[in-house]
Amino acid sequence: MENLIYSLNATIPVFIVIVVGYFLKRIGWIQEEFIKGANKINFRLTLPALLIQDLMNTDFQQEFDLKFVFYCAGVTCISFFSCWFFAKFFVRKEVVGEFVQASFRSSAAVLGAAFVVNIYGNTGMVPLMIIGAVPLYNIFSVIVLTVECPEENAIQQKTMKTTLKGIATNPIIIGIIIGVGLSMLKVDFPKVIDNTLGNFARISTPLALLAIGGAFEFGKAMKELRPAVLATFLKLIGFAAIFLPVAIQLGFRDEKLMAIIIMLCSPTTPSCFIMAKSMKSEGTLTSSVVVLATLCSAFTLTAVIFIVKTLGYL
Repeated sequence: MENLIYSLNATIPVFIVIVVGYFLKRIGWIQEEFIKGANKINFRLTLPALLIQDLMNTDFQQEFDLKFVFYCAGVTCISFFSCWFFAKFFVRKEVVGEFVQASFRSSAAVLGAAFVVNIYGNTGMVPLMIIGAVPLYNIFSVIVLTVECPEENAIQQKTMKTTLKGIATNPIIIGIIIGVGLSMLKVDFPKVIDNTLGNFARISTPLALLAIGGAFEFGKAMKELRPAVLATFLKLIGFAAIFLPVAIQLGFRDEKLMAIIIMLCSPTTPSCFIMAKSMKSEGTLTSSVVVLATLCSAFTLTAVIFIVKTLGYL
């Protein structure tokens, strides 16, 4: 019961901010220009700042476990490519990129880390999981959203050169490279710079949630209900049913297994919506999955933890 209450405390406030964004748009306090501007600010400034801060503050050498990192990276790769293959047969061509990103990419660094801190008092093995999974989340998302861009002009002009250029100049990828570099060099910013970076990083999630709510349209969302439910199932249950037993067989227990549960079962990150909109996708399917997965995860994540703990693996 305690874990259920904590899960609700972690996810319901996120859902409420989305709902507030929706009603602010309905009453005219949020305009379409605000949503476009918020998405651009998040994509080019606040989300890279968040990634830089998270990665530069991660000690890659402390308690490093190569097997664990490789497992997280391998699961992420398999999830991504299987989703992409699966999407070609079951969803409309125009939303393939959104479906793939929303199905495999977790809110591991935000909601997940908070959940682990509540249980263990620290982030446990989440930083190592972030090393294995989060950079791949962003790189793979850039790739699939670039290749599957629904804009007619973008499709016509799509070549290997332009695709690679889009990936190399993507602010998210640049943020990852800077963050990892700063961590490796053990750079310690002066407090004024660190606080400034932190201020921009903290804006990212609430601004994204307001934009998601403002852009959400029930009429369009109902048309994408089937792929949204399918993506939510894969994100919260499908991949966990496959990869958690494998993790247990490989001997991962306690904090390592908890970090893997967070990677597999936490809801789709709001960052997906920022990236989808900024890379010329419509965003309706993404916002639907973020809302649905955030709401359902309070129950599914708690259920998974309860089952694994009951079996004696946590």
